[in-house]
Amino acid sequence: MMNYVLAIAAAAVISYLLGSCNSSIIVVRLLKGEDVRSKGSGNAGLTNTLRCYGKGCALLTLIGDLGKGVVAVLLSRLICKMLEAGLTPDNDTHYIGYIAGLFAILGHVFPLYYGFKGGKGVLVGVSIFIVVNPVVFAILIGIFAIVLILSKYVSLSSIIASAMCPVLTIPVGLYINQVSLERSLLYAVLSIPMAAMVIWMHRSNIQRLKDGCENKFSFKSSGK
Repeated sequence: MMNYVLAIAAAAVISYLLGSCNSSIIVVRLLKGEDVRSKGSGNAGLTNTLRCYGKGCALLTLIGDLGKGVVAVLLSRLICKMLEAGLTPDNDTHYIGYIAGLFAILGHVFPLYYGFKGGKGVLVGVSIFIVVNPVVFAILIGIFAIVLILSKYVSLSSIIASAMCPVLTIPVGLYINQVSLERSLLYAVLSIPMAAMVIWMHRSNIQRLKDGCENKFSFKSSGK
């Protein structure tokens, strides 16, 4: 039991600190000498970076935010294996990835290094599934793309994809990954807080969608 506690605590701390390294803030500050949170929507995320600073900064932000989520999961799994804190006799450590994901999102949303004002956690959240469940990752990307093409709203695409995450985890686990119902349900339950956090961070977008004044997505930027 102590090994489980240590593994979870280490995963939480490491993932939060990694999540706090906000790629958008770092990239814009290094390349433009500005704070992305003072421009556009004020959100330190990919969409606002693209709109205000162009595709170059947005691409680096994309790579950074996806990368830190992947690293958080891999490091957490390594610690879990070193402490022999797997769930089953085959030392399944998948569960720690969901815990790492939640705390990486918390770090991104409330970054320790930037006055606890960060982004909305979409990229970090989806990046977790590159390692934890690639099939779910691919389906979520597909859902996001379809909704974005049809609606032109990044926020709506993010919300729907996030909401579908726990739902998809169960059938993918059962029929594609061939894991037990108990483990599939566990992973679904662990993914709920991540999805809820991302959706909650979009509450202002939800209100703007209701009011009909949400900005639609465009590859055009201000060209700064």
